[in-house]
Amino acid sequence: MSLLIQTVNYSFRRILPYRCAFHSNIYKFSNATTLASSNPDYDLIVIGGGSGGLACAKEAALLGKKVGVLDYVESSPQGTKWGLGGTCVNVGCIPKKLYHEGSLLGERIEDARHYGWELRDSVTHNWDTLKTAVMNYIKSLNWGHRVQLKQKNVDYYNAKGSFLDSHTISAVFEDGKEQKFTAKNFVIAVGARPKYPDDVPGAKEYCISSDDIFYLDKPPGKTLVVGGSYVALECAGFLTELGFDTTVMVRSICLRGFDQQMAQLVTDNMAVKGTKFLWKCLPVHVEETDRSRLRVKWKTQEGNICHDVFDTVLFAVGRQAQTCQLNLSKVGVKTHPDSCKVLATNEQSSVSHIYAIGDVLQGKPELTPVAIKAGKLLARRLFENSKKEMDYENVATTVFTPLEYACVGLSEEKALKKYGMENLEVYHAFYKPLQYTLAERDASQCYLKAVCLREHPQKVIGLHLTGPHAGEVMQGFSAALKCGLNIELLEQTVGIHPTVAEEVVKLNISKRSGKDPTVTGC
Repeated sequence: MSLLIQTVNYSFRRILPYRCAFHSNIYKFSNATTLASSNPDYDLIVIGGGSGGLACAKEAALLGKKVGVLDYVESSPQGTKWGLGGTCVNVGCIPKKLYHEGSLLGERIEDARHYGWELRDSVTHNWDTLKTAVMNYIKSLNWGHRVQLKQKNVDYYNAKGSFLDSHTISAVFEDGKEQKFTAKNFVIAVGARPKYPDDVPGAKEYCISSDDIFYLDKPPGKTLVVGGSYVALECAGFLTELGFDTTVMVRSICLRGFDQQMAQLVTDNMAVKGTKFLWKCLPVHVEETDRSRLRVKWKTQEGNICHDVFDTVLFAVGRQAQTCQLNLSKVGVKTHPDSCKVLATNEQSSVSHIYAIGDVLQGKPELTPVAIKAGKLLARRLFENSKKEMDYENVATTVFTPLEYACVGLSEEKALKKYGMENLEVYHAFYKPLQYTLAERDASQCYLKAVCLREHPQKVIGLHLTGPHAGEVMQGFSAALKCGLNIELLEQTVGIHPTVAEEVVKLNISKRSGKDPTVTGC
C-alpha cells in the first residue's frame, strides 16, 4: 500500500495544475492558421477540464473522434492551485459536501448520547485531519480523470488556450512555449471563478474565497463570510458546525433566485445553530492588524460605520465566467456584456462550430450534472446524428446548509408571477423527523411545500423541502415532476414509514385553507 501511495504521489507531482479559466496574452500574428487544410488536428477541442468539458470530450472519443482537451489552473489571489477536474471536483461540490458531512457528525455525536452511547471524553475537531482526508480524495479524482482521458485516447494539454481564428487555437504552456492546434469543432467549458469587490480596499490582498477555504493550512478561526449566496451559506454553515465563530454579512437577501420562504427557514436555522448575521451591511475596508488578523469595516443600512477583527474573511459575492481572454470577440462568438457568458442556442454559439456548456452559458443552471449531461448530449449531436437536446427545465438542486434545502421547479414567487395567485394552490406542512425526537432537536424549520396549478388535477410545478437528507429525498421527486406529477398522484402514493420522504406524499393542507400545517402523529 505504501508503494502505491508513493507512486500516486509522485504522479501527482508530475501533473501540472488545472484551471477552468484560460488567460493568455494577446497574440500578434499575420498568417493565422485556418481550416483551409482538409486535415485539421482534431475533430473536437474542448477548452476546459471541468466536469462538463471532460464528459463531452470522453463521449466524443467513444464515438471514434479525435479529441483534445486544453486545461490550466491559474492560482487564486491567495495562491491556491489544484488539479484536473474543474470547480466541482477541486473547490466545489465534492469538498463542500465532505466538509458538510464532517460538520454534521459533531451534531450526531451529541445526538448519540440520547440513544445510549456513553461518550466519557469531550469531543474536539481536528481541522488538519479533515483537510488532509479531503485533499487526498480530491487528488485521487484528479488522477482518475487523467487516467480516463488516456484510456479513451483523448489528448490532454495542461496549457492556456485562446483563439487565433475560428478554427485555430493557441496553447501556451507553463514554461511559456506555444503550440497551435486546428479543429473542426470547439467546446468552451472554462467555468467560472469567484469575484472580489473592486471597491473594497484590502479584499483581494487579504481575503479568501471558496477557492481557498478547503485548502487552508490552519483552522480558519473567527470567520466573516461576505455574501448571501448558497456558497456563502454552505461555507458559513459547516464552519459554525465545526465549532468556529462565524458571521455572515448580507447586503440584501440570501439565496437570491430561490424560494424566499425557504431561504428564511435556512437562515433562521443557521442562526439557531450559532451563525451570526449582519443584515443590510456592506464591507468598505479590510486591513491587516499587527497580529496578522484582519480588521473589517462595514457600513450599515443607516449609514453607520462598524468594525470588528477576524482571523479569516471569505468573500462569496458571485462568480465570473472565465471567457474574457479567450479572444472570443475576435472570432465572432457573442457574450453577455456583464457576465461574460456565451450567448447560445442549444449550446451553439453565434459561430456555428463553436459551442459552450456548463457555467459559461448565459441563463442556464450552474450545476455540475447539468454540464455533464449537456456535454454528452452535445457530443452525440455532433458525432452520432442524435437530435436530443438538453432540457434545462425542472432541474433539482440542494443547498447543503446544516439543515439542507432541496428544490425542483418554480419557487412560489416565480409561480405567482407566471400564473397569478388565483391559479395556484400551495400545499404545505411543518414536520418533525423521527431522528429529532429522542435527541430533542428543534424541528421548527423542517418544512415542505408543493406549488401546484389550482385546476384539476393540480399539477405540481414546484417542490421545496428543508430537512435532513433533503437532497436524497428530492432526487426521486424531481423525476416524478418531469413525468407530470400532480396532487392526485401524490395522494395515491403510499409513503415509506417512518421517513422524511413520506411527508411529501402526505401533503394535504393548502395555504389557502388557513389550517395549521403542523404534522401530528402518523
